[in-house]
Amino acid sequence: MEFNPLSPDFFDDPYDTYRWLRDDAPCYHNEQYGFWALSRFDDVVAAHRDWRPFSSTHGPTLDMLTDPENPFEGSSIIQMDPPQHERLRKLVSRAFTPRAMTRMEPIAREVITRYLDAVAGEREFDAVADFAALFPVEIISTILGVPEADRQQIRHWADKTLFREPDNPKPTDEGMAAMLEQLTYFLELISDKRAHPSDDMIGNLIEAEVVDEAGERQRLSDGEIAGFASLIGAAGSETVTKLVGNAVVLFDRNPGEWKKVLDAPERIPNAVDEILRYWAPSQYQGRFSMVDSEWHGVTIPADQPVLLVTGAANRDERQYENPDGFDIDREIGLSLGFGHGIHSCLGAALARLESRMAIAEWSARYPKYRVDDGGLRRVNMANVAGFSNVPVTLG
Repeated sequence: MEFNPLSPDFFDDPYDTYRWLRDDAPCYHNEQYGFWALSRFDDVVAAHRDWRPFSSTHGPTLDMLTDPENPFEGSSIIQMDPPQHERLRKLVSRAFTPRAMTRMEPIAREVITRYLDAVAGEREFDAVADFAALFPVEIISTILGVPEADRQQIRHWADKTLFREPDNPKPTDEGMAAMLEQLTYFLELISDKRAHPSDDMIGNLIEAEVVDEAGERQRLSDGEIAGFASLIGAAGSETVTKLVGNAVVLFDRNPGEWKKVLDAPERIPNAVDEILRYWAPSQYQGRFSMVDSEWHGVTIPADQPVLLVTGAANRDERQYENPDGFDIDREIGLSLGFGHGIHSCLGAALARLESRMAIAEWSARYPKYRVDDGGLRRVNMANVAGFSNVPVTLG
């Protein structure tokens, strides 16, 4: 058996492979693509918590980790270690304070209801293409300060950048072009906002200051803001899209759990974490080994790509009872759905807020629906898993 994160089996259903990894190869080496993988819950948590042996500077995806000439190395907060990471996180975290989250809530509610209103009266539509793919990028782009006409373009750039052809770790030429187009777009937008100050996330990041250890005030460069905007724009659109699409399918396949939601909507917050656990939108996070380290009698050498396989850790029998069962009343404990350690997702609270609102609004409008399994389509993306199409029939 092998673990190939670029195979059709991985994109469609990797969970038998994950079970084999945890049981028979908890420290796995793939010679074809030149990476190592940790798959047990405790191991993934330990690797997340100590950044020194496992650096993030090479990037989060397999193509970045295996490219010695990676042009994007260190270009965004997700590709930084301390102290650079700490400086940038202190600055950008100002955009996700409790006060900022309070301001985001009415924006999220208005956008979610607007997109569901757009399909009102339809007996059949696509829960992803007509809803879940549209509203998250609209929300995060509004918060960033992206003009209305450009907001859906952020999603299209992210989709092209993350798309992977089977057995090819590298982005397509179209994906590389999209990555550069998005970065250029944000640099131009930042320049415009410096000339015309605005009360939005990018405008606030332009003005943000932090005092360093030497007592000097520091601000973000245009490149740092553009890198963060590109990252949060992509993450803010992809993660919630996949989570909500997964929710629609999982509740259709588990009517008992759907009845729990309909009977007691206060269960929805815990349901969101169970959806994240059961079908993680981010299946792995990439690291680069800085020193030799031993795991289960196997040594990962220094200077090697390492995948922390969240999708496998979330199904670990050593952590969860009946891990292959979907149970929205499960006590999750430590959740890895939005990362862990110094690189835990800054936008996790916003993503949970959007997901709770979307599921609550869906349950209020569509207590009875069916998914057309024959029309389900999954994405082929670097480390993101979920559906591009979830056709549903109401009633």
